[in-house]
Amino acid sequence: MTAFGKALTVTETSIPGLLLVDLPVHGDSRGWFKENWQREKMVAAGLPDFGPVQNNVSFNDAVGTTRGIHAEPWDKWVSVATGKIFGAWVDLREGATFGTVFTAEIDPSRAILVPRGVGNSYQTLEPDTAYAYLVNDHWSPDAEYSFLNLADETAAIAWPIPLADVEISAKDLGHPRLAGVTPIRPRKILVIGASGQLGTALRAELGDAAHVEYTTRETFDLADTDLPSARRWRDYGTIINAGAYTAVDLAETPAGRRDAWAANVTGVAALARIVTENGLTLVHVSSDYVFDGAQAEPYTESDPVQPLGVYGQTKAAGDAVVATVPRHYIVRTSWVIGEGKNFVRTMASLAERGIAPRVVGDQIGRLTFTADLASAIAHLLAERPAYGVYNVTGAGEPQSWADVARAVYRLTGHDPSGVSDVTTAEYFAGQAGPVAPRPLNSVLDLGRITAAGWTPREAALSLEAYLAAAV
Repeated sequence: MTAFGKALTVTETSIPGLLLVDLPVHGDSRGWFKENWQREKMVAAGLPDFGPVQNNVSFNDAVGTTRGIHAEPWDKWVSVATGKIFGAWVDLREGATFGTVFTAEIDPSRAILVPRGVGNSYQTLEPDTAYAYLVNDHWSPDAEYSFLNLADETAAIAWPIPLADVEISAKDLGHPRLAGVTPIRPRKILVIGASGQLGTALRAELGDAAHVEYTTRETFDLADTDLPSARRWRDYGTIINAGAYTAVDLAETPAGRRDAWAANVTGVAALARIVTENGLTLVHVSSDYVFDGAQAEPYTESDPVQPLGVYGQTKAAGDAVVATVPRHYIVRTSWVIGEGKNFVRTMASLAERGIAPRVVGDQIGRLTFTADLASAIAHLLAERPAYGVYNVTGAGEPQSWADVARAVYRLTGHDPSGVSDVTTAEYFAGQAGPVAPRPLNSVLDLGRITAAGWTPREAALSLEAYLAAAV
């Protein structure tokens, strides 16, 4: 008989993400009632907010009816309305747990959340058994499925009723053994702006795995009106936006203002709609330019933004859009150094040519190398701490641009005393064309990313390694 009065309890199984759930069932001689899916209570109890979009019901009138082991590309909430089933689940995803088996009996007082790529099969133990599936994607013939033979010797499922004595479809009997199964790949990761400095570092960090897709401005246009249907977005898990308009001075011109708002706000809004509608995670890179740099202390993630120029305004607006996405990481950084033309390479070139430069000494911050930034993004996606804003820069004592220039001269074997300090106002005095205002304090507090388990590398050590690699 169905057990009444259980507490809502979520139990992890031997298969990652496969969660067995005891449900409160309220009943008496007249029958019973249960909340089959109650989003607020169940998410609070530890279930993911998996966003079901379809409800299917299956009915079997005979004991022993057995359904094959099918792995689908969506998450599934399985519960019983009447009767009882024996469930068998096999992990058919790529990775170390491929082939892991879990079994359990399920009646109306128990349900199970089956994550994408975990094969599931059911055998009825009572007549007139009905069970329901809530799934978070609509069925599609083009989706990626995997199937496992019910009698696979490797899985060695202990069926309560021998398979020779039950009703099974010929199709389910013809599925491959475990050795012949094509594993379900992870949900895809889309990297936008893969040809830029951060995009190049992300390619080095994430590699060329089949589920990681890299796009450039030429292959992925955020202004495309067909963007919502450009891909089967439910096959993706994460979009990393590594592209942006970053020409801070040109952004002060009419054409630059238009382009900055288009890339940093309108394009980001298009991504936000896609990830929200499809339950994806959006990683968005922000900037210290959202602050005016007037406060003396390092900026925390919760400090109010006060951008000075157009570029900072567009980044702040893009951040506000991304903050409305249920699953988002805003990675705020500063003074980014990667492959290609940048401040460090320029100083190294000046040092090599014996030039004594005048360098801004009243802007204070920390360098952030793209390899470290990519590492932090990968950490957030792997560990999944609370969504929100995370400051990510190099660690160590804040420095001015002039201090960094002197370090470059010293590390390349040249006299650092040749670098002289000037103020920001002095440096840009007489410059032709528009000059964007710069924050004088770009130091970001790193407490939250450190608490999330990622240790920022000392900026001085990263600089030394960067120059050594460049040589």
